[in-house]
Amino acid sequence: MNKPAAPTPPPMAVALHYDGGGAPRIVAKGGGDVARRILEVAEEHGVPLHEDAALAGALARLELGEEIPRPLYQAVAEVLAFALRLSGKDEALHERMKKP
Repeated sequence: MNKPAAPTPPPMAVALHYDGGGAPRIVAKGGGDVARRILEVAEEHGVPLHEDAALAGALARLELGEEIPRPLYQAVAEVLAFALRLSGKDEALHERMKKP
């Protein structure tokens, strides 16, 4: 009997945390089984996923806990905006910003 092949682990995954102060920070990174686990945890918590191998590679060169550098702000801002739109939090944020 042949067992179904296990899905190929992604080559790289990076998790960011952003609390609104400073720049987003790298909170997890890795390849292979570590990348697969990062994606599993994200899905378990309803975190939207975005695939960008070049950006993941650039972020993976940073140390855990390190803020993203200024040259990556635009690319990461686009990913965060994507995640906010998918989660529906962009409208809530927009409404909060309009209140005095």
